[in-house]
Amino acid sequence: MEVLTTSEMSKADQLAIAGGTSGFALMLSAGRAVAEAAADLVEEGAIVVVAGSGNNGGDGFVAAAELVARGRQVTVVLFGAREALTGDAALAARHWSGPVLPGEAASIGHPALIIDALFGAGLNRIVKDGARDLIEAINASGVPVLSVDLPSGINGNSGAVMGAAVHATETVTFFRYKPGHLLMPGRSYCGRVRVADIGIDQSVLHDIAPTTFENVPDLWAHVFPVPRTDGHKYARGHAVVVSGGIATTGAARLAARGALRGGAGLVTVLSPSEALAVNAASLTAIMVRPIDTAAEFTEVLEDRRLNACVIGPGASVGLRTRALVLAALAAGRRTVLDADALTSFADKPDDLFEAVKAMTEASVVLTPHQGEFSRLFSEMDNKHPFKSKLERVRAAAVRSGAVVLLKGADTVVAAPDGRASIAANAPPWLATAGSGDVLSGLIAAMLAQDVPTFEAACIGVWMHGEAGREAGPGLIAEDLPEVLPAVFRRLYDSFEVDY
Repeated sequence: MEVLTTSEMSKADQLAIAGGTSGFALMLSAGRAVAEAAADLVEEGAIVVVAGSGNNGGDGFVAAAELVARGRQVTVVLFGAREALTGDAALAARHWSGPVLPGEAASIGHPALIIDALFGAGLNRIVKDGARDLIEAINASGVPVLSVDLPSGINGNSGAVMGAAVHATETVTFFRYKPGHLLMPGRSYCGRVRVADIGIDQSVLHDIAPTTFENVPDLWAHVFPVPRTDGHKYARGHAVVVSGGIATTGAARLAARGALRGGAGLVTVLSPSEALAVNAASLTAIMVRPIDTAAEFTEVLEDRRLNACVIGPGASVGLRTRALVLAALAAGRRTVLDADALTSFADKPDDLFEAVKAMTEASVVLTPHQGEFSRLFSEMDNKHPFKSKLERVRAAAVRSGAVVLLKGADTVVAAPDGRASIAANAPPWLATAGSGDVLSGLIAAMLAQDVPTFEAACIGVWMHGEAGREAGPGLIAEDLPEVLPAVFRRLYDSFEVDY
């Protein structure tokens, strides 16, 4: 599903109007969708519509009129002067003959439902004074709240709280999600989100050419690797995971297990000699091979069948890890770099970025959490501290030449060509030690099976989230690979694949 910025959504409206649908017709459809959602949310009782002076307020006036036509008791609380309304919003207000109260906190009263039509997704200023008082009164009301387009006070492009924001029970948006519906903290303010069809033809997307997407199977189903009946393990790639020393071997084994369960035909842990016995004693279907130096790693990678690498989980920070990373990139391997592999370049990030860009076909995924991201891209984070997560990850992808995946409840994946995805399926209990190691292995499994790099990262993130949901509360990282068969089954069912 495409995700539209506020300017892209404005362009969608303009293209629809140029195609013969009036702006007021779009407002009527939006208002009716809001009324439908309100009727579903609260079946009886008084409704208060808190309207602003823009088109969001116009949607609120239309919804109020539609609800009255359905026999509901509705009052509009207008923030601003009615005579100051312009365009379609003014036309909508002229069609409303019910009560209009001043935009003050005391006007809200004690309804069964509040419809928040104060600000739309385009808000880009700090909310203060009377508007802030209204938002705080809505939040303090204790009744269900239905927000129009986006909870008032949330920036539609970044998901940021602009001083104060409405906590919605449900949000009705139009045509497509905005980034603020998926990025944190905005997503946590939206409640349930329904996307309403208001008559904008899908063909406008061709002219808009959006580059942001929700990370769902429709995004990458066309490249998802489905084993062939006549296939064999060697056709599904061979992933290698570089282990750390004897005290930190568990992370590499988690990544290796993720790679094997993720579909790689073979997986080998490359272990320091001192940790070989520990790794060998803990692994069965996963092979183990000793390497102690970057030179030995380069020799191993002369075997072209070893086509994907994971470096970083438990690897330790230092020159050895840095040398191993550069060896993998020099060998042209599809590589996932996580944790210690990233921090090892914190003082010399250009060494890493130049090595990535020197590859004949760059197929590198960087998987930092926020701390690692700030260390590796410190200049960017310091220079643009208020940029949205989406903007920062996009800039990092261009800077590094790699696909960059910034982990979190709203994991963003961005490619150097500008494409980006936002995930919204990760449960909170996925935040546990070792979870990211499994994610690295999952992505490597996709790379080993020749999935394009951006899609490989997106698939890994989505499956990781689904595995967390499947395992449920109380999960530990070891649970994640073991529930992947259930995730695969659901995917194959949706793809109508026999298994």
